[in-house]
Amino acid sequence: MRRKSILAGLLFTTALALSTAAFACTNFLFTKGATKDGSTMITYAADSHTLYGELYYRRAAQYPAGTMIQIIEWDTGKPLIKIPQAAQTYTTVGNMNEWGLVIGETTYGGREECWDLGNGIDYGSLIYLTLQRTKTAREAIKQIADFMATYGYASEGESFSIADGEEVWIMELIGKGKGNKGAVWVARMIPDGYVSGHANQARITTFPLETKKNTTSISYKNIKKIFDKNITTVYADDVITFARSKGWFNGKDSEFSFSDTYAPLTFSGVRGCEARVYAMFNRINSTMHKYEDYAMGKTLASVNVERMPLWIKPDHKVSVKEVMDLMRDYYQGTAMDMSKDLGAGPYGCPYRWRPMTWSVDGQNYIHERATSTQQTGFSFVGQTRSWMPAKAKGILWFGVDDTYTTVYVPMYGSIAKVPHCFEEGNGSMVEYSPTSAFWKFNQVTNWVYTRWKDMIVDLQKVQNNLENSFIKEVEQIDAKVKNMDDVDAMCKILTDFSVAKGDQTFEAWSNLYNYLLVKYIDGNIKKEKDGKFEETGYRKGDCVFPQQPAYPEEWYRMIVKDHGDVIKDLSPKETK
Repeated sequence: MRRKSILAGLLFTTALALSTAAFACTNFLFTKGATKDGSTMITYAADSHTLYGELYYRRAAQYPAGTMIQIIEWDTGKPLIKIPQAAQTYTTVGNMNEWGLVIGETTYGGREECWDLGNGIDYGSLIYLTLQRTKTAREAIKQIADFMATYGYASEGESFSIADGEEVWIMELIGKGKGNKGAVWVARMIPDGYVSGHANQARITTFPLETKKNTTSISYKNIKKIFDKNITTVYADDVITFARSKGWFNGKDSEFSFSDTYAPLTFSGVRGCEARVYAMFNRINSTMHKYEDYAMGKTLASVNVERMPLWIKPDHKVSVKEVMDLMRDYYQGTAMDMSKDLGAGPYGCPYRWRPMTWSVDGQNYIHERATSTQQTGFSFVGQTRSWMPAKAKGILWFGVDDTYTTVYVPMYGSIAKVPHCFEEGNGSMVEYSPTSAFWKFNQVTNWVYTRWKDMIVDLQKVQNNLENSFIKEVEQIDAKVKNMDDVDAMCKILTDFSVAKGDQTFEAWSNLYNYLLVKYIDGNIKKEKDGKFEETGYRKGDCVFPQQPAYPEEWYRMIVKDHGDVIKDLSPKETK
């Protein structure tokens, strides 16, 4: 597991200012009734300025009794505790295992009094240990809860997305502070036909409590009942009583809100976090625009803030390609569109370099935090299809670098190896590797940032061609393996296919970089004809004079306003 920065979010102060910290990660959740093909999907963008994008891989294994495993904190690489190893572990490919179970996360921080950092099992280890030991979402929830109760929880407040081929769950948890082992938590199943999301802000508010009349909700003391399909909510026994003991809640149990108690809304929690969920909701549900003022933090001062719902029903069923594109969001179609203001430069680049907060003449301002951001290490769309054979249920559509400019490459969850370009140890944040997909994609993207509105068109042609072709090829592979009895032969087909698609993507991106470098060198744009750069015809390799498109007129006006007296053309005007 590679080092990853703590994702604490922005802190809101009494002066209504934002204090920057690293904050990251976006998850969108799609139930099978909300998708065109009936699959479940979870997305995840692992965003950090120090996270290297690679595909973690652990092969299934058997261990003798008494074997111990050292827990290594995912964020820091720090050794934590040792726990007994499972007798049997499953193959994991990134955040998916061979059974199609997939888990994502976002860190929301929450009350610092609840943190006992470094004491127990950290959130990253919870994910990967659970993937190695469980097959279904319900098993995963029980395993995570058991881990925390037995060994303690070593990280900040966390939201997990957990899905198998049938169900999608959101689980939110936070520790109980020094001297109190374990965590308080709530897990809720997303109703079929609905979608949800979380992005560094706890989102579960009130939830149904276990009573004699309510058979859909249970507490941890009855967690074995989680395998009853009627159960759609599970929570820690003391999730409410612990809050009461700290003086954080004194209302009726039925009024208890997990988020409002353990991670109260702040301006940064809304504008920097909830806004990303709003942007996704807004693109697939025509009624969501009413929450734009909420997403911008304008309603936070209201006595009774109307929060966005935890889940919504989309206007239409979404495809895997649409889900990929939902991860490519910089608030297009909203007042927060990052390509529209001066900060986007003359070519409309929807990214802002850090710091994210700044002041002018005593007034504090922010840059938006969108789903698409330059510091993504890796991202994925985890898709699980209940109708496929066990080892072919899950596909991790995996990409490195910025979600807007990546390519999601199909990695089946039971493959025997990963493409070399995605392989762990192939380069690092301080070591360039010419065979690394992370470095190749960053090479392309950082060049595209310089002339976004022109180059992004060329990039998207290749991106869409690859992804659309991969989706069609997956259909062909599925048809080929669906009725195979030989599991080993099936896994070989899935492995060969996944590795080939990784290699193909790396080659395509290498060619794309060469093309963009030649086409846009020195601010010019070479002319093309019949798919080739146009030449003069006199000497081989001599190009015709390139295009030199002007800056947009509004950009010239800003230049004149800023520096017009100095750069004014003083030559005599021609007269007739």
